[in-house]
Amino acid sequence: MTTTNQTEALPLRRRGPSMADVAREANVSGQTVSRVSNGRSNVDADTRERVLTAMRKLGYRPNSAARALRSGRFHSIGVIMFTLSSFGNMRTLDAIAVAAADAGYSITLIPVPHPTQGEVAGAFDRLSEEAVDGVIIIVEAHLLDENDVELPAGLPVVVVDSTAGDRYPMVDTDQAHGARLATEHLLGLGHRTVWHVAGPERSYSATHRREAWEQTLRAHGAEVPAALVGDWSSESGHAIGLELAKDPEVTAIFTANDQMALGVLRAMHESGRAVPAEVSVVGFDDMEESRSFWPPLTTVRQFFGEVGRRSVEALLSEVESGEREGSTLVATELIVRESTARPPA
Repeated sequence: MTTTNQTEALPLRRRGPSMADVAREANVSGQTVSRVSNGRSNVDADTRERVLTAMRKLGYRPNSAARALRSGRFHSIGVIMFTLSSFGNMRTLDAIAVAAADAGYSITLIPVPHPTQGEVAGAFDRLSEEAVDGVIIIVEAHLLDENDVELPAGLPVVVVDSTAGDRYPMVDTDQAHGARLATEHLLGLGHRTVWHVAGPERSYSATHRREAWEQTLRAHGAEVPAALVGDWSSESGHAIGLELAKDPEVTAIFTANDQMALGVLRAMHESGRAVPAEVSVVGFDDMEESRSFWPPLTTVRQFFGEVGRRSVEALLSEVESGEREGSTLVATELIVRESTARPPA
């Protein structure tokens, strides 16, 4: 009995176009193709365009791993972010992605559900394995300014919406200035004081807004009511708003974000307190929906796009030059709409 072993022929894997193919198509040397692939400037414009045309025609893609080995760059930025659910974080992340793409970089995102030292350090290690050129950290918490928190050395870092002392460049909205604008607006309308619905106590931005609100009241000789702490959600704003609505002395409320302001507005309506005839409400963020609240919300506008763009600029400046930039604060703007007015006579 004879046994015959039959082996099915496997399809041959098609080889992609090589640098040599591009060189033949463009009628240039392989060294010239390499220079164009690596973004070198010592190639004249006509030759560069001929090489790029050949690349597009053949579908050639430079080997990014090989290019990184030669240049020491991966053209990738890591982003460590505490939460993807907040309005500000998502707007900032969007701006970072656009700015990175414009600079020829991709981004690798590592969400951190719980902003602890171990979580952030672990995310940093994961990004090191992903071969990134630098890291932008958006943790929105008093974490990086704590003495026992040390990030692994070796990669450029820029911090957004937090602080790390003088160890890393920081880019953020001028939180204190925005809170002063909101509080002074309400005092300027004639309200004797302003109540505050604050963000979480662990939040860096919430702390700065609360401190500036209190300092502004004291500077104007106004009474400082106890701050009421929410969790950024409209639900927490609604619950706090129902309590504030019971007090007839409450005529002006500054909330630390627009979502909590939405909850406060609902609570006032449900409690029969007219806005702004009886109670004025100011938010913080100027999310797109704020102009469609009823009444349209007076709020502090943050320029998240500018924060994201400047954070990428600061990081790439260090990546490319090795020199670390200083910290940057992006200005805020008060947007006055129909939710604020003079207090009732």
